[in-house]
Amino acid sequence: MTRENDLVESILVRDFNNKSIDLVKEYKGKPLLLIIYNNQCLGCTGRAIPLAYELQKENEEIQVVGIHTSFNAIQVTESDIKSIFTIDELPFPIFLDNGRTVYDQFDSSGTPQWVLITKDGKLSRTIFGSQEGAQNRLYYAIEQLKVE
Repeated sequence: MTRENDLVESILVRDFNNKSIDLVKEYKGKPLLLIIYNNQCLGCTGRAIPLAYELQKENEEIQVVGIHTSFNAIQVTESDIKSIFTIDELPFPIFLDNGRTVYDQFDSSGTPQWVLITKDGKLSRTIFGSQEGAQNRLYYAIEQLKVE
């Protein structure tokens, strides 16, 4: 389990071709806002994913990355992921967390779980939820992330 201020050595996910990707290496030197979510979570698809898209547009210096975590053995496809969007292209990169490895790595409380990582690769903060209180904590955490 990774705790606040710990150096995040790696975040291993899979792309839609089942290729392993390490997000720490992929986005080295850039602050990250990860959203760990699931398509079956209404708070995720109704509030968190649209919020993540807005945050990406408003904070170009931060890379938003979606991580779809699976809680069962059913494999999620690219078309499954895209089915929640009204546009054909993904609004930000989305990867797969089969077996909930990343979910467990950050000791997630549920979905959506927001994970903020500094440009130096340290865990800045994790925030659970998509309602107003969680959104306010997220806005403050993003402001802090920009200066770290």
